[in-house]
Amino acid sequence: MAMAPSPIFLILFLFPMIPFTGTADTAASCRDTCGSLQVKYPFGTGLGCGSPLFHPYISCTSNGTGDQLFLKTHTGTYPVTSISYTTSTLTITPPFMSTCTSMQTSPNFGLDWTSPFQIGSPSFILLSCPSPTSSLTINASPICDPSNNHLCAAIYTCPAVVALGLPLFPPISTCCVYSPANLNNKGELDLRSLKCGAYASVVSLEDNPTDPTHWVYGVSLKYSYGALDSNVVSSKCDSCEISGGVCGYAPPENSFVCVCKGGYNVSTDCCQYSRDQEDVWGINSSPLLTRYIWSLIAGPVLCIFTWVVFKFN
Repeated sequence: MAMAPSPIFLILFLFPMIPFTGTADTAASCRDTCGSLQVKYPFGTGLGCGSPLFHPYISCTSNGTGDQLFLKTHTGTYPVTSISYTTSTLTITPPFMSTCTSMQTSPNFGLDWTSPFQIGSPSFILLSCPSPTSSLTINASPICDPSNNHLCAAIYTCPAVVALGLPLFPPISTCCVYSPANLNNKGELDLRSLKCGAYASVVSLEDNPTDPTHWVYGVSLKYSYGALDSNVVSSKCDSCEISGGVCGYAPPENSFVCVCKGGYNVSTDCCQYSRDQEDVWGINSSPLLTRYIWSLIAGPVLCIFTWVVFKFN
């Protein structure tokens, strides 16, 4: 005669079947870091993370040596090197942007008009342009700022200029500081129409306006949440992040969720999730509620136990 399974065994077997109040889905992959960058709302590391307004443009993917946050536009994919959440700015480093140590022919740089990003850098340094650059215009308006010609003089001392087909110490008449910079109706810095070979963009001169080897290169962008991210969502997100969660959304309605450790999503914050679990198991709940919950569990357990005993006897 076969031995009937122990009641203790049945209870331990059935416990994992009891549902939790949180739900797990694709947002389980949401993280609060990507490489060396801290990732906070409105940015996210994948689908269902951060704000749905930013998801088509920002992603966390491998760069060959580790994870890297990228901005994708219609003109290319650009590494994000820094984010300031207090000033709502981020810095990208286009791979074909020129610096003092590396100059190369650059394709057009652009942003999608439908994206939440806009140019934050006040100027671009256009290199290897037709001389004289004072004749460069857009819509019949001159674009070069002669008061910043010292930046052209400084960057043209870099030996890397020869990669653009220029001689060492070329005349600054082939350089233009485009300030304030604007993108055309396609959302692009159109180097082709300006007939310039390359561009550089400087985030900071680092107290060395005449030494381009110490400049911090990159394109600064401003971002805005827009009407989709109301104060209610921002308030919920603050609570979520303070509780150790990651802010996200649930497609297709894109309603707010807080992704807690273990990949469980709640509509408030991870502290509320913990309290909900305590309530379910009777830690904070009333005796009547606790007895009701355990009665729901005990009934099926008793039926299954009775069936197993009958089966094996």
